[in-house]
Formats: sequence, C-alpha cells, structure tokens
Amino acid sequence: MAQKTYIVEGRQFRTEADYRRAVHDRELIERLRREAAGHDKKKLEQLYSDIRNGKYKFLTLLGQDFTDEVEELLRKKTAKGGGQRKSAGSKEGRREGKKSGPKIITKKETKNEQKLEAFVQEELKKREKRRRLMIAGCLAVAVGCIGYFCMYSYYDYRARATYSELSALKEKPVLASANESPVIHYTLDGETEAREVLDEYKNLLNKNKRLIGWIKIDDTSIDYPVMQTSDNEYYLDHNINQEYDKNGSIFMDKDCDVLKPSTNLILYGHHMKNGQMFGDLDLYSSEEYFKEHRYIQFDTIYEKGTWEVMYVFRSRVYSEEEIVFKYYQFIDALSEQEFNSNMQEMAAMSLYDTGVTAQYGDRLLTLSTCDYQEADGRFVVVAKKVSEEG
Repeated sequence: MAQKTYIVEGRQFRTEADYRRAVHDRELIERLRREAAGHDKKKLEQLYSDIRNGKYKFLTLLGQDFTDEVEELLRKKTAKGGGQRKSAGSKEGRREGKKSGPKIITKKETKNEQKLEAFVQEELKKREKRRRLMIAGCLAVAVGCIGYFCMYSYYDYRARATYSELSALKEKPVLASANESPVIHYTLDGETEAREVLDEYKNLLNKNKRLIGWIKIDDTSIDYPVMQTSDNEYYLDHNINQEYDKNGSIFMDKDCDVLKPSTNLILYGHHMKNGQMFGDLDLYSSEEYFKEHRYIQFDTIYEKGTWEVMYVFRSRVYSEEEIVFKYYQFIDALSEQEFNSNMQEMAAMSLYDTGVTAQYGDRLLTLSTCDYQEADGRFVVVAKKVSEEG
C-alpha cells in the first residue's frame, strides 16, 4: 500500500503530524505577509528582526523559507544600481528576480539549518524506536495468547481423552492382577479386613488407590471418577494419573468416610467454562432443569447409589470468625437436633422448593463448585440417598 504524502508550500512532509505542523506554519506566514503588505522597508526590517529574535515560533522548514523570503525582499529594497529601480511587483522585476544569481547563505543560516535537520532526524529516530517497541510488544502479547490457547487446548484434550479411557476401563472385565489379592482401600480402627470393592471399580482402583467412587448426572459432562486424599488442595490441580492439570479432579472432602459412613459426603470440583468437572452443576439454578434431572448417580467403590436432589443454593467460604451456617463443615450430625437444624438452614437458602425432605438417619450427598457472582462464592447441590445396591 503506497504511503500517503502531504505537500504544503511546495514542500513534502512524510507524516500527518509533520503535515499539521506545516499547516500551522503556513497560517502564521500568511498572517505575517498580510501585516507586511506593500513590502514597506521598515515593516520588512521589523519583521526580519522579530523572526531572528525568535518572536515567531516556526515548527518546520517553512519558517526558514519565509525568513529567506523576507531577507531577499530586504536585499532588493536596499540594492543600489544605475538605471531606474524596478518595482518588485512588476513583471520585469519578477523576471529580474528569477534571473538573479545564486542566493548567498550565511554561516549562521547554515548552522541553523543543520541544527533543525539534526533535530528532525533525532525525532524520526525516536518515533521509529517507539514504533518498533510497540510492534515487539504486540508480537509478545500475540505469542503469549497463542501459547495459552495451545496449552488450554492441550489440557482440555488430555482431560477428555483420560476420562474417556477411564469410562471404558470401568466397563471392562476385571483384570487378573486385580483378583490376585483382596483390594484394601480403607481399614477401620486397626482392623485389617477391608470391605469388598465393586468389580467395576477394581481396574480403576489398581490404577490409582485414591479412587473413592464415581459420579454421573445425565445430560451433562459430569461423568467422572471421584478421588480422596488427606490433602484437600492436591486434586485442585492434579488428575487421576497424578499429572498437573488445571482442570483438577472431582474429589471428596478429606474428613468424609464412606465406611462409617458419614452423614454427609461432600464432593468438590472446579466450575470450568468449557463444561468440564462441575462446569454444568449450576444448571440446577433452574427449577425446570431440576424437574427433568432429579436424580444423581454416585457410587462409592463399595456400593452403588441413587440420590435425589433436595436443596440448591448459593453460599460462600466464610472466615473462621464469622458465625454463620457453613455447609462445608456439615459432615456428621451427632444428634437429631443438629441434623434438623442443618436441614432448616439449607432449606432457607434453597433457590426453590423441591418438595424433597430428609430425616435423621438419611445419608446426604453435597456437590460444591465455584460461583462467580461474589468473591469466594459457591454453588451447592444437596441430595439424599434414595436407593443403593451393595
């Protein structure tokens, strides 16, 4: 694409900024010409003196051209010679001006021109440097964005491939190696005899001993193994293969026990924008969605189970000093009164009435994910167990 050029008073300017400066000089020059109309010698001498003394600030070489013009007019006014003086405005005078010899340039004028040219060149160099820095910055940002997109795509692809493989592994017959000795996951108070693991989870348990179950909600991407370890932070950024993964994994609170079992089993998962992990959990904010998806399938490695959604609410992580109901601390109810109190708290927070209630002795399942409507917000779905198969 051809670069646009700007011409003022016969001079060419490269940039729009230089052009605007030239237009400024031209307007000033035109005003000074009008004020010195008639080429009166005294006016010209005063104008020349004012220009030399810096009264008028020119921004481009048009100022030097005008200075030369005034100087030439003064020279003609003071020139002496035989014969009749020709009017500067006459046709013959103009012809004579054109035929006159080369203009004499003083050392001072040459020095000023050199300074101005050096200044212009320095400004151009600075602009070019800024332009290159800006281009380099934009390229760095672009490379960073592309890198992040590639990394994001890689983790997304790897996560989908991993969980697809795990789902297939769950359906496969139990490997011979899984039956060579009893699978021990938890023991109770020093007892060495472990509870029998369901066949469909034996292969997966051999892959990772921290497996504790599997959760599935129809018509969503939620169809994942559930992990548990003594550190609630670990599975925030690791997958079942112990690899770093920004998606993390679905995991059970470290204080929950599937063998006692605990009154309330709490599962955590990231709210991923691509729908992975618990990214689809907030679909339950719609009562219509709840009516079509009342049940959640959650199996521990020891027993299968179906759970009916009971409460849906928003909450947040509170400080230790705040005296308020903290759903994430409700794991075991030591009395019927404590159980009923917790049920009342959750019912009051629920976004709508599901018509489902629980009694002391019922087993509960709580699914928790991030909610971005407030700082440290959480979106929570609580369900009760309605059927099981050991």
